Amino acid sequence: MAKRSACLFTILRRHKNPNRSKKREEVMENPSMINGSDYFHFLKQKEVTQKPSMEVPTSPMIHGIESQKPNDLSREKSNIIENHNFSNGLDSWHANCCDAFLSVQETRPKSCKHHAVVTNRSQNWQGLEQDITHKISSGSTYTVCARVGVSGTKLQGNAEVIATLKREYQHSGTKYYNIARTTVSKGKWENLEGTFVLRDKPDRVVIYLEGPNPGVNILIESVLVFPHDKILPCVYTADDNIILNPDFEEGVNNWSGRGCKIAVHASMGDGKIIPKSGKFFASTSERTQSWNGIQQDISGKVQRKLAYEVTAFVRIFGNNVTSSTVRATLWVQTPDSREHYIGIANTQATDSDWVQLQGKFLLNGSQSKVVVYLEGPPPGTDILVDGFIVKHAEKTPPSPPPVIENPDYGVNIITNSNLSDGTNGWFPLGNCSLNVVTGSPHILPPAARDTLGPHEPLSGRCIHTTNRTQTWMGPAQMITDKVKLFVTYQISAWVRLGPGASGPQNINVALGVDSQWVNGGQVEISDSNQWHEICGSFRIEKQPAKVMVYIQGPAPGVSFKLAGLQIFAVDRQARFRHLRRQTDKIRKQDVTLKFPIPDSSSMYPTMVIVKQIQNSFPVGSCISRTNIDNEDFVAFFVKNFNWAVFGNELKWYWTESQKGNLNYQDADDLLKLCDDNNISARGHCIFWDVDNTVQDWVKNLNKTDLGAAVQNRLTSLLYRYKGKFKHYDVNNEMLHGSFYPSRLGQDIRANMFKTANQLDPSATLFVNDYHVEDGCDTRSTPEKYISQILDLQQQGAPVGGIGIQGHIDSPVGPVVCSALDKLGCLGLPIWFTELDVSSTNEYIRADDLEVMFREAFAHPAVEGIMIWGFWELFMSRENSHLVDAEGEINVAGNRLLELKKEWLSHSHGHVDDKGEFCFRGFPGTYEVIVVTDGKKTVKKFVVEKGDVPLVVPINP
Repeated sequence: MAKRSACLFTILRRHKNPNRSKKREEVMENPSMINGSDYFHFLKQKEVTQKPSMEVPTSPMIHGIESQKPNDLSREKSNIIENHNFSNGLDSWHANCCDAFLSVQETRPKSCKHHAVVTNRSQNWQGLEQDITHKISSGSTYTVCARVGVSGTKLQGNAEVIATLKREYQHSGTKYYNIARTTVSKGKWENLEGTFVLRDKPDRVVIYLEGPNPGVNILIESVLVFPHDKILPCVYTADDNIILNPDFEEGVNNWSGRGCKIAVHASMGDGKIIPKSGKFFASTSERTQSWNGIQQDISGKVQRKLAYEVTAFVRIFGNNVTSSTVRATLWVQTPDSREHYIGIANTQATDSDWVQLQGKFLLNGSQSKVVVYLEGPPPGTDILVDGFIVKHAEKTPPSPPPVIENPDYGVNIITNSNLSDGTNGWFPLGNCSLNVVTGSPHILPPAARDTLGPHEPLSGRCIHTTNRTQTWMGPAQMITDKVKLFVTYQISAWVRLGPGASGPQNINVALGVDSQWVNGGQVEISDSNQWHEICGSFRIEKQPAKVMVYIQGPAPGVSFKLAGLQIFAVDRQARFRHLRRQTDKIRKQDVTLKFPIPDSSSMYPTMVIVKQIQNSFPVGSCISRTNIDNEDFVAFFVKNFNWAVFGNELKWYWTESQKGNLNYQDADDLLKLCDDNNISARGHCIFWDVDNTVQDWVKNLNKTDLGAAVQNRLTSLLYRYKGKFKHYDVNNEMLHGSFYPSRLGQDIRANMFKTANQLDPSATLFVNDYHVEDGCDTRSTPEKYISQILDLQQQGAPVGGIGIQGHIDSPVGPVVCSALDKLGCLGLPIWFTELDVSSTNEYIRADDLEVMFREAFAHPAVEGIMIWGFWELFMSRENSHLVDAEGEINVAGNRLLELKKEWLSHSHGHVDDKGEFCFRGFPGTYEVIVVTDGKKTVKKFVVEKGDVPLVVPINP
């Protein structure tokens, strides 16, 4: 007892501040809180002795830290909170109009563990605080992590504990910001985690814990606040936000309903719905259209060419709708009375809790009116909003290059891949059966051979999976510790169906990355008598807790075999060296500059300097009508691209959204920009065969009227732009949709090509589809694309080109090249028509882009590359831009410019005694500087694409 008495519950100090006001003026700001990771690992329960005079935590409430990871220790070292775990009693801590004491328990002999108990609380906002004024800096992001509990005789059910930041200003009063909140029940400890950013520098900054009802004790085991490496928009000042009355403290002032009514509430739903922060929130009512919502006019408050960030908390209510998309949208009117809409953000809102809606927008041109509003849920469902921020967006710091140590290129990370040790390392996912049998191929699948080169034979053994009762059942293996972040992995395997399958079956190599499914490649198989190759790729960019690879897909009851599964890191630089050599052979040609024979009074030039000004290989980009109001966008576009494609402005749903109301003005404006700058244009697209891209009025037509509408569309578009577009995508994505054949018959597709060719014979007519090149979509394999093209040609369709869209993730060169080789057998020109790559890291994005450009440029069948945009906020995919919203070129953008510079040919030397200067160069426009007798002469010449050496006469 003598040893334990030193560590029993002891009141070390009581803190009380009688001069502190017992009430505060609530000036709560709308948070943009992002919860952190689970930084603590509480593994084991501890025992505690109770203090007789008040309720204290019982043993199930106390969870000590049994062990600590290195990252936890580093966070503790950077922690700005003094005495964060109360090892020095309550030093540096102050009770806010309440009492606090220290509770101590023995965890092992001669060792004690502490936690603070905040008691005698008469207001929700009373708690324990610490002044951190001189320990934080403006502009930095901080993560808050605390371990909290609750107790007390007045505790009923659960209680909410809140971490709050108080900011005091000498001239503008005090402001409060809720960093994070968590719900705690009696007998439990919970993590309280969140982040905040200090955008200004207050005179005083205090962090404290508060929240439970009066009479409920707050228990605090530890509090950590440490700098975070990513800027997040969590705290804002009134001066930053251009929205008036953002927290609805002035009712509905400055707000209005967009086709509906709005109101302000302190609570709804019999008190079950309360504000996310502050005192009030707003709601809509009597919505009869999905676009009805709450809005505010922000005309004159936003500047063109500046990026703005929108943040709000939203939820839905009523009409028995539990989940629906809520969108933030900008309605813009230009000085010439044009109207357009800009989608800012969307989120899946529920009727049970607040969710954050966050996004960005940029206005390219001058605007006469700008309105921001919320919309989306079905009619009759109310939109609720708590806090609304529109402010100039912080620039995202450039991502550093990832550090990749020992990537082990080409090394298979699968354990017991050759099955020499039975099924060791493998396990059945589900209650299926795994057995090792023989009879599989001894050679690597082709895509793996292309990457790895010569390789030892496979074992001939395979896993036979039987007794499958679900599609996802199959062999699996954990590879968590073998996968490195930001490394691109190639997947290769042989698979074969067992007997008894009815109809085509998909077999898929999948990865379970925590709770996310990742497609590692798949194949569709219709027979059981031969082996088929699966190839694909993946990359992980966030540290996962677990990674599992498994093979799945066929219908329940269908067995399958797996052989030679390979997952290996890809050495892109080695591939690039090969592609440079290939490019030199395929794209360059021999050029001879022929100079006239000098007479007796002259001589041959003493020096020739050849410089290529422009490569004629088509490299283009997608552009939109709103883009060309931004002169910075236009400058980058016309300087770096020689082809264009319009994002939406030529599509039928854009040019005739309502029957008979034609809009060609946007396309005319874009085409004029191209003509003025000698830029060629692709026509995308005449039709689109995917059902959800077709206008409602077209869907509602009967067969006769639909056939007439199709003919009118062809005639109207191609007659108007005859000779203007060099290409047309006739019917987009026919491998993924069949709207027109399902209504007009199978010959309609071929007839579209025939009619288009009759109306504009000068245009090359393309098919166009996606996921043809990456092995991840069984609907659009190269083989199926080839079959579709041949079928169209057999029906007389003048198919003149193959479009591969190129929306690709984690590209692997040999996989892409394999698809190009197969399609190249048709003898038609191949274009990448909508290329984009996506990665959170700009260096990885740049590498992906380089993979695609080098593979395309080194392949003889590829005759052009179109990227699907380059400007941030005007891309179809997140993290795919090359230029940020305000015009700064990022790492990926610079990589593209470096490639274009690499693909310019330069040479210099002397003219030989035959009057010739020979070099090898890319087709395009050149400048030659001729130095004769100390005088310089500059000439221009053009190298046309050809298969034979070119002789270019250079006359003085």
